[in-house]
Amino acid sequence: MSGKRIAIAINSLAGGGAEKVVMTLASSLIAMGHEPHLLVLQNICQHEVAPELKVHYCFGAEERNIDGFWRLSNSVKRVKQWIAGLEAEYGKFDLFLSNLHQTNLMMTRVGVAPLYCVVHNAMEEELKRQRKLGPLAWFEMWRAQQALDGQHLVAVSEGLANELRHSKRIKPASVTTIYNPFELDTIRTLAEQRPADMPEGDYIIHVGRFARQKRHDVLFAALKVMQHQVPLVLLCSNRKKALKAVKKLGLEQRVIIPGFQQNPFPWIKNAKLLVLSSDYEGFGNVLLEALALNTPVVSTDCPHGPDEILGDALAHCLVPRRDPQALAAAMDRVLTQGVSLEQLPILDAVGAEHVAQQYLALAK
Repeated sequence: MSGKRIAIAINSLAGGGAEKVVMTLASSLIAMGHEPHLLVLQNICQHEVAPELKVHYCFGAEERNIDGFWRLSNSVKRVKQWIAGLEAEYGKFDLFLSNLHQTNLMMTRVGVAPLYCVVHNAMEEELKRQRKLGPLAWFEMWRAQQALDGQHLVAVSEGLANELRHSKRIKPASVTTIYNPFELDTIRTLAEQRPADMPEGDYIIHVGRFARQKRHDVLFAALKVMQHQVPLVLLCSNRKKALKAVKKLGLEQRVIIPGFQQNPFPWIKNAKLLVLSSDYEGFGNVLLEALALNTPVVSTDCPHGPDEILGDALAHCLVPRRDPQALAAAMDRVLTQGVSLEQLPILDAVGAEHVAQQYLALAK
């Protein structure tokens, strides 16, 4: 099979799960002899980009609200011209993969083909969250989701795929489930490094944006009622906001906040436990990364992903959402008793080359 030229579009390369996913996918495609291009809307990058990976930016980092109501039409024209220029230079793309709401909104209006929009998060839960932020925030999310109507979609978990198939808001042309890709050997190799500021003693860890979806408030409340007095390490963006919340609750002596890490894997490997306290996810990448490093996990049973990752063998590590007491009890139990992390079939399903082959099958 001759190499495919694949465009992988995303909002930016700021720190986050979706950003890491597209870079892992691109690296795997290169290793398999294909030619991926990252089409990044805004010139923001917090990740280390491999030199062999072709990355193109459309808008400057200082350009704000590019998908705003009054700017959208001009932004779409600019993206269309940008892609036309890239295809004139490199050749036609065999497949377009669009990631995250802003990019999906743009790419569906640009009219490229074949186009698959990758959905990374629970749609109804996102709308509920935006509704609390006001009518404008809700409308912007609703508009981005409506852009998926009639489109070919990729869901990053089967639970999310089922939500999309039964949605009353949109009718997709198709829905395909493809788990996020993980370079498991690379993760294990990177985990052997030892950052200078990593704690020497026992700690539990949470990895994720400091955002309402991740429910740090529930995690902090659980921390206060735990029997074990081990510190909590937060690897998150927006460190100042996290510090402010910790000080407000008087948890400065229990919480360590190194901030975003290019390589979080040594931190995860050396933790006694990784905890996920989210209201919703699309998959829950950090759970998979922890299991690959033999680090026990406790997670809220949120839509979608954690139940698929943990399966029957680790179902006892799932707790109800928004329940600090249950979260604390589960963390105490795992810290006391441990868990068996043998024979986890999910690890076979998320290997980066296996996932890349599934995406290549879309480029018919």
